[in-house]
Amino acid sequence: MKPDSCIKLFVRCLTAAVLALASSPLLANPYEYMLENGLKLIIKEDHRSPVVVSQIWYKAGSIDELNGTTGIAHALEHMMFKGTKTVPGGEFSRRIAAAGGVDNAFTSRDYTAYYQQLHQRNLPLAMELESDRMRNLILTEEEFAKEINVVMEERRLRTDDQPRSLIYEKMMAVAYQTHPYRRPVIGWMNDLENMTVQDAQAWYDRWYAPNNAILVIVGDVDAEEVLKLTQKYYGGIESRPLTPMASRKPQTEPAQTGIKRLTVKAPAQLSYLIMGYHAPTLQDVVADWEPYALEILEGILDGNASARLNKALVREQQIASSIGAGYTATARGPSMFFLSGTPSEGKTVAELEQALRQEIEILLRDGVTEQELARVRAQVVAGHVYQLDSTFSQAMQIGRMEAIGLSHRNLDTILEKLQAVTAEQVRDVAKKYLTDDSLTVAVLDPQPLEQKRAVTAPSELRH
Repeated sequence: MKPDSCIKLFVRCLTAAVLALASSPLLANPYEYMLENGLKLIIKEDHRSPVVVSQIWYKAGSIDELNGTTGIAHALEHMMFKGTKTVPGGEFSRRIAAAGGVDNAFTSRDYTAYYQQLHQRNLPLAMELESDRMRNLILTEEEFAKEINVVMEERRLRTDDQPRSLIYEKMMAVAYQTHPYRRPVIGWMNDLENMTVQDAQAWYDRWYAPNNAILVIVGDVDAEEVLKLTQKYYGGIESRPLTPMASRKPQTEPAQTGIKRLTVKAPAQLSYLIMGYHAPTLQDVVADWEPYALEILEGILDGNASARLNKALVREQQIASSIGAGYTATARGPSMFFLSGTPSEGKTVAELEQALRQEIEILLRDGVTEQELARVRAQVVAGHVYQLDSTFSQAMQIGRMEAIGLSHRNLDTILEKLQAVTAEQVRDVAKKYLTDDSLTVAVLDPQPLEQKRAVTAPSELRH
């Protein structure tokens, strides 16, 4: 059997597996409810193991911050573990751990989320603790002063002392002229240094409310019982006046009208290149097609060892020691299509940039083969199957879609639309979006490593 025929057969088998899983009684379709106070509840029963994942998603991230208080969404995430009137600081995680579970949280540009994963019999404990801190969090100057130092050290460890993270941060600040995505999620250091507990309290009061949240429960549960628990623990929390996500002021990035370039000097062993092109995100799941084609383009260029960039630039031409492409189709704001890599020894970033440009030209000239499309479709379907295999991944998939303003019920449609992308559509989006007028090029200029700051990790870093 020919390689492309094998891949097509693999896609058909995986697609059949997705449909079988979706229709299986083990994976019931999600149940959706809206409490009177505006809390959205989504329950997905999965009885394959006695485990439950509970996630609360707040529709507020760094995109909602203002200049001068960047990083406040993430700082408050840390403070959410500092206690309420009935649950002292640090006790939240200790109680979850004592029940054999794990808990944590994460902040992104678009949302902030908190989760617990534990035995299904302990779901009431997770709900009791999480609903308590939705409205009863105690914020003190003393605890905030301690925790903001932890956040600043986290910034140093994960950004300031990481050359690739630093160049990405600075590139985003140049690529976006006005959109809030130009600001780092963790915040600018000067804002963190001047942040106060009052800033945290204002953020908490503004956004942490049931009518700005989605509760996602996935696991070995009964939907009706979960609804009763949710009404018991969350139903009495009053909604708050806030601006719904759909009504928040539009934040449209002005069109870029020429290439932007920047060089970042930082202690590092190797140089590094990022090329970022402005690109759209998915707004209408049915009508849009460009974001789907861009996702397939990402897979054509990257995805695995046989993808174009790795095959041509790493294995054959040996211009790069590592190479990659990246694109996110779903977000509240605009996206970017990234090409990045590290030049091989004896090669320069200029040579790597030229090689990447040549690969784009080859794609525009010769198009995409059916074999490449079949390979990427197989990756897309396989990724979907793998997510269905994990209760945590299922909850993440549902929560993320809902938190950015799409519906979890669109997931199957998205999968179908991705598989329907044509070779011509891939070439069309490459021609339209991979142009210099929308390009920002960032180069890491490595400096001697002895300049690197010596640090000691703090005793506690969440995530």
